[in-house]
Amino acid sequence: MTTIDAGQPAAQSPADLPGDVLIVEDDPLIALDLSETIMSFGVASVRTAGTVAGALQQIDERKPDFVLLDLRLGGEKSFAVAQRLKTLMIPFAFTTGYVGTGGVPAAFADVAVLIKPYVLDNLRIALQSWHPCGRAGSP
Repeated sequence: MTTIDAGQPAAQSPADLPGDVLIVEDDPLIALDLSETIMSFGVASVRTAGTVAGALQQIDERKPDFVLLDLRLGGEKSFAVAQRLKTLMIPFAFTTGYVGTGGVPAAFADVAVLIKPYVLDNLRIALQSWHPCGRAGSP
């Protein structure tokens, strides 16, 4: 797990971006590059997890505002994480290095899929899809 935190409260992020993003990615170099890119957009806190178990633990410890979730994490698929996020009403987008969305179950057909390598505009748009009122427990 890696945490990059600018030392600011999440509320200090630009209004159209989440304050705390969890990146679930099994390639450490991709996770680091993505973390730095997201921080450059103005997100206050970025955390990473490289496994399904690690992601579920981080979500339980502190619910993120938004999650970028790789479809395949080593030898496992990330649908257990996606289901937990859906249950908790935490917005997320899938990421994948494979072209197309054929591997996404129908239950997640409404979830955005970002293709790696990332197009910066698409990444920013995905992050801007975050809405604080969509989170569980929000007014």
